[in-house]
Amino acid sequence: MGVQTTGLVKRQVLFYNFIGISKRPSPGQRLFRTESVVWKMYIIAGLGNPGRKYAGTRHNMGFAVIERLAERHGIAAAEEKLKAVYGKGVIAGEKVILAQPQTFMNLSGESVRALTDYFKADPASELIVIYDDISLPPGQLRVRPKGSAGGHNGIKNIIQMLGTENFARVRVGIGEKPKGWDLADYVLGHPDAADAKLLEEAFDRAADAVEMILTDGVDEAMNRFNTKNR
Repeated sequence: MGVQTTGLVKRQVLFYNFIGISKRPSPGQRLFRTESVVWKMYIIAGLGNPGRKYAGTRHNMGFAVIERLAERHGIAAAEEKLKAVYGKGVIAGEKVILAQPQTFMNLSGESVRALTDYFKADPASELIVIYDDISLPPGQLRVRPKGSAGGHNGIKNIIQMLGTENFARVRVGIGEKPKGWDLADYVLGHPDAADAKLLEEAFDRAADAVEMILTDGVDEAMNRFNTKNR
């Protein structure tokens, strides 16, 4: 029985585009063995709200971690389509898309669905979502392989658009809202100096967590990063 190639051909075309080749290489330029190619394109989506008005707010933790990863690995946000700003690159030997959805938080799923569809990514194994969490103290991380939205509207919309809760996520704690505060005012506000320092440190650790997911898997990242701040 011959090898089924329909999906493979689609991924080859994406691969050629990814590395800047406009057409299929000639036989003498073959980049890999067609019959055995297995590769992944990870979508790493950091959630937030676009625009200067929201820069640095508690709800934009995902954007901040994406920017930290982009700085580390020299990945420029050169594309503006699929309802996102994103860049293509390689982290820990894996091809990645670093994306910041531009739909505003509550419609994040529209962009994430467009990205996973376009790049033929399987959410269960090739999607990592980074976002803020009011149930965790400022700067604390929580890595999970899947789960419910937990009251987060951005994640709720992603689950709705993908039709699954099975995708990895890295949550960055921003702390509970003070008593009497409106939740929207809190998450769209800026952290105070003490919390800002904790969050700056958390951006680096969250980037580390994403890298470990790519190299060692979600379980190892959970063991390493799901600990309380000291």
